Amino acid sequence: MTNRIAMTNAVIECILSRSSAKYYDPAATLSDDQISELVRIGTTAPTSFHLQNWRFIAVRTPEAKARLSPIAWKQPAITEAAVTFIICGQLADSSVIPDRLAPVVEAGIMPAKLIPDWEIPARDLYKDYPQRQRDEAVRTGAFGAAAMIYAARSLGLGSTPMIGFDAEAVHRDFGLAEDEVPVMLLSVGAERPGNWPQKPRRPVADVLDLI
Repeated sequence: MTNRIAMTNAVIECILSRSSAKYYDPAATLSDDQISELVRIGTTAPTSFHLQNWRFIAVRTPEAKARLSPIAWKQPAITEAAVTFIICGQLADSSVIPDRLAPVVEAGIMPAKLIPDWEIPARDLYKDYPQRQRDEAVRTGAFGAAAMIYAARSLGLGSTPMIGFDAEAVHRDFGLAEDEVPVMLLSVGAERPGNWPQKPRRPVADVLDLI
């Protein structure tokens, strides 16, 4: 007898069947519209105080891939996948909150009078705390990348998140701003045979405390 709750819907099946791809079809491409749509989906992920403190650099041309490959340990996914995103998180900056919330007010979701209720605590949380600013940049980038990973899987595409790269070189060679952190690389593209299924995970009992 099992205590596992049966959960069967398309989203959960997508999550449970995802694995990091090693082998890509180097002849397969993604259009700029498809790349833009993946990023649009990524930007629906949550961000603290609606900061939306991220940027996505889509490395998709042979020339750009050739620039990235040597500073990313020459991992095959860089050159074989259709696109590799440089996921950039931006240091948390409370001063952008009024601009970021303006469309929310215009959409009638929140009243303008609530903006200071978001901006002031965000300033207190981040302004004098550089480590918190950086932590938020990494958190934000990771949330956005995760949304793109599952969106790619739902579209029948493989993906590979990678931390194997020279962060200083990526920052310099791809023109990241002073307040931007290269959180990870994320390759996306059509797979070719040979990729493993999702690897078994540690038992939930080993990682969950019910209190």
